[in-house]
Order: sequence, then structure tokens, then C-alpha cells
Amino acid sequence: MTEKKRILSGMRPTGPLHLGNLHGALANWAEMQDEYDCFFFIADWHALTSSYEDTSSINTYVREMILDWLSAGLSPEKSTLFVQSYVKEHAELFLFLSMITPVPWLERNPTYKDQIVQMENRDLSTFGFLGYPVLQAADIIIYKAHGVPVGVDQVPHVEITREIARRFNYLYGKVFPEPDAILTKDSKILGWDRRKMSKSYDNAIYLSDSPDDIASKVSKMVTDENRKRKNDPGNPDICNVFDFHKRYSDPALVDDISENCRNAGIGCVECKKKMGVSLAAFLEPIREKRMYYKERPEMVEDIIVSGSDRARKVAQQTLREVRAAVKITA
Repeated sequence: MTEKKRILSGMRPTGPLHLGNLHGALANWAEMQDEYDCFFFIADWHALTSSYEDTSSINTYVREMILDWLSAGLSPEKSTLFVQSYVKEHAELFLFLSMITPVPWLERNPTYKDQIVQMENRDLSTFGFLGYPVLQAADIIIYKAHGVPVGVDQVPHVEITREIARRFNYLYGKVFPEPDAILTKDSKILGWDRRKMSKSYDNAIYLSDSPDDIASKVSKMVTDENRKRKNDPGNPDICNVFDFHKRYSDPALVDDISENCRNAGIGCVECKKKMGVSLAAFLEPIREKRMYYKERPEMVEDIIVSGSDRARKVAQQTLREVRAAVKITA
């Protein structure tokens, strides 16, 4: 039997997960569980890079995130699900890697430059923020992952990990494989205001939203801005609500909405209500599964602890190899 290749990915616990997270990452991860040896971690230390001033919600977000993961189809039987800070070996490898990573590699990181501009209201002039790609590299190569599932905009993150692994191997001997970026299906979804769906934009529909929450948010969605009155013909091809219909509604309803929008047979208010019902029905199994686990906190805690224990055993073996290579063997 051929041994499965290992992949690793993670998320920062900065708030509840939304449809963009589901279609951009979680759905892809769930599909990969049968093909790969999957390690998925909640990156609570990474949350400190930009949220170090107020850490009061991180533990809550960790628990909420594992609920979202389980409800979206990640399985502790198929994947190793763990919390970064539960595996202290990440920090030790980060220390080793930080000693050999040139500062210019970090300063040229496009995400570093972009976030400095986007978060100008926060003080990000910290070593932790500049050096987070080194911690990210440690997260990946400590498990000797063959690949990292990412969207195309995250490929530079994997490339700097490859460079750091290559430099370590050059200096101390071959310990780490260079992980490949595994491009996942790009399934971007817009928020109700037609901007990228994001917690920071307050335009997201969350996996934990109730049908009433969904109906309220859908009622605010931007439609065809050229359609001023109900009896004006609309153009569903430029309407965000119709994009949601195509994703969440029955094909027969999609065809009906398309035809009636174009000939003014349906108004935007009614169209939104129908889409809200379809979206709520799509999320219902996820909400039900989420509630199942939420009502069983001991089970969830056991999943976190057992997954972290499993990850730690792998990480400890890697650190033994690293210490031997660097010739620091306490």
C-alpha cells in the first residue's frame, strides 16, 4: 500500500468562519482527507502577530474554530486536528530558523508590505510581525509536509518556506523536504456589499448564522444597481444575489429567477427572500452538526488534546533530528 503524502495548513483564530472560508479552504480540505495524510492546525500564536494588544478572545475563537471545522466535514479520524500552542516544538524550531533567515527575505514578503498599509491603524513594527513567515515555515517543515494547500495569492508564503528549508539543509545537512504549494480550487465569494467577504468588512455570512441572521444579511445585498424599480428589467449576470442563487439554489429555481429577472417578473426583494431560504437550507446540516459538537464540549476538548498529542510526537522526532544536525543536543 502506497503511503499517503502529508499536507499541512492552518488558520488564525481571529473570529467566526464564514462562507468565504468554507469555499476557499474548508471544503477543499475536507475533500483532501482521503487522499492525503492531513495535518490542520489552529494558529493561535499567529493571531498574536496583529492582535497582540488584546488577546482576550483568542481562546474562545480557538473553540469556535474547531466547531466550524468539524461541522464543515473535517474529521479527527481522518486528519490530525490540533492547536499550534499545544505543540511547543514549533517555537523551538522557529528559534533555530530565525538564526539563519536573512532579514531582506522577510522585508520583501508581499503580504508584509500589504498588511502594513492595510492595518495602518495598528503598530505592526514588531519582530513577531516581520518574522511570522519564519514561524510559518517552522509550522510546515516540522511535520515534513510534502505540500501546503493554498490559493494562488498565498504561493509566495510557501516559496519562502522552501527557501528557509533549503538554507537549513545547505548549512546543516538534509533534514527537511521542500514543500510544494498545492493550488486549491479558487472559489471566491463576495460579501453582501459586493466586496470580498471578510470579518473586517463586516459583510460576512457566517457558518453559525441562524436563518433569521441570514435573512437579515441577504436583505441588504447589493443587486443590479441599474434596476431602479420593480417593473424595470434586470440583469442577473451582474447581480451578486444571482451569483448566490447559482451556488445555493435548485437549478430549476435558478432558471426561473434568471428568466423572471430579465423580464421584470420578479422583484429584488422577493428574489433575495428566495435566495435566503436556499442559503439557510444549504447551511442547515452544518449548523446541526455544529450544535451537536457545541453541546459536547468534553468531546471537542478531547479532539483538540488527542490531535495535539499526535502532532507533538511527530514534531518531537523532527526536533531530535534538527538538534543533531545543528549539533546542539541537550
